[in-house]
Amino acid sequence: MGPLDGILVADFSRVLAGPIATMTLGDLGADVVKVERPGAGDDTRSWGPPFTADGRSTYFLSVNRNKRGLALDLGTDDGRRQALELASAADVLVENFAPGTMERFGLGYEQIGNPRLVYASVTGFGRQHHSPGYDFLVQAVGGLMSITGDPAGAPTKVGVALVDVLAGQQLTAGVLAALYARERTGRGQRVEVDLLSSLLAGLVNQASAHLNAGVVPQRMGNRHPSIAPYETLRASDGEFAVAVGNDRQFERLSAALELAPDPRFATNAGRVAHRQDLVDRIEAVTVQRPKTHWIELLHTVGVPCGPVNTVAEGIALAERLGLAPVVEVDGARSVASPIRLSETPVTYRLPPPDQDA
Repeated sequence: MGPLDGILVADFSRVLAGPIATMTLGDLGADVVKVERPGAGDDTRSWGPPFTADGRSTYFLSVNRNKRGLALDLGTDDGRRQALELASAADVLVENFAPGTMERFGLGYEQIGNPRLVYASVTGFGRQHHSPGYDFLVQAVGGLMSITGDPAGAPTKVGVALVDVLAGQQLTAGVLAALYARERTGRGQRVEVDLLSSLLAGLVNQASAHLNAGVVPQRMGNRHPSIAPYETLRASDGEFAVAVGNDRQFERLSAALELAPDPRFATNAGRVAHRQDLVDRIEAVTVQRPKTHWIELLHTVGVPCGPVNTVAEGIALAERLGLAPVVEVDGARSVASPIRLSETPVTYRLPPPDQDA
C-alpha cells in the first residue's frame, strides 16, 4: 500500500503543472481519474514530434502514468452531471482551467458541496487574473529569462518548462498539507498555486539579492553570482563543469592544478571579486589537457566536477550509479519518481491512459 492508498483524485488538469502533480499523487498510491474532453483530449496528446512508434506524444507520456482515463464533455448536461458525481466522491480535485471556468461548469469550490474535498487549482497569475499562464511567458515576465543565457547574448528560456514543474511540485506539497490538516479537522480546503509566484519563490538567492541588497541580477552564463569557481572551464577538447563550494575544495583544486598562491583567492568573497583573473589562471592550465584528464584528477582529490552531458548521457549516468532512473509500464517508459520511501514506496501501476479509455 502506498501512503495515499484510498485517496481518490479527480484530475481536471492538462498540459504540465497539474498533471505532474496528479502523477506524483498517483505514484504515492492515490487513485487518479484523469478527465479529458472527448476526441481531442489533453492538449499534449498532439504535441510533437517526437512521437512513439505507435503515434503517442512523448510529452503526454512524461506526466500521465498511474491514472485512469475518463472522457467527459463538460459542455453537456450529462458530462457535467458525471463530473459532479466524481468531484463529490473525491478526496482531491485538481484543475488548471482559466479562472471562472470550473464555476461555469458548476464545478467550483463552493458549488460541489463536498466539505472534505481538497480543491487544488493552478493559475497563471492568481485567481483574480484571467490572463493565460504559459510557462514561456512567465519565464519572461517573472525575470528568469533575464538571468539565463550568455551575458553578451539575448535573454534565454530554460530548456524545459521549469515554471510548470515548480508549480506542480508546490501544488503537490499544498495538497499533501491539506490532506494532513483534514486528518485533524475533518474538513478539506482550497489550495491555490500560481505560476508567477512559483517562479519568484524558485528564484531563491537571486530574488533575495534584490530584496535584501538592492541587486538586480543579470545574465552570467554558467557562472554563479556568489561562488567561484562554480562554472564551466575550458579544456583542450571542450568544457567541463567545476563546482567549488568552499575554501577547502579550492585548496584541493589549487594543489591539483599547481596554482601559485595568491592572497586574493584565499576566500570565496575574494575569488568572486577577482573571478576573471582566477579563471584566467585556472584555464591557462586546464587548456593544456583534455577534460577527461582533469575530471579524473579532480575527482581523485575530492573536487566536485563532471562533463557537460546530453540528456541521454545524464540518464546513463544515473543508471551507472544504480539510481534506476527509468520505469516502464505496459511499454510506456518514463523517468522514475525521485521520491524514496522506506516503508511505503512509490509504485508504478498504470500506463498513461488511452484517449478513448
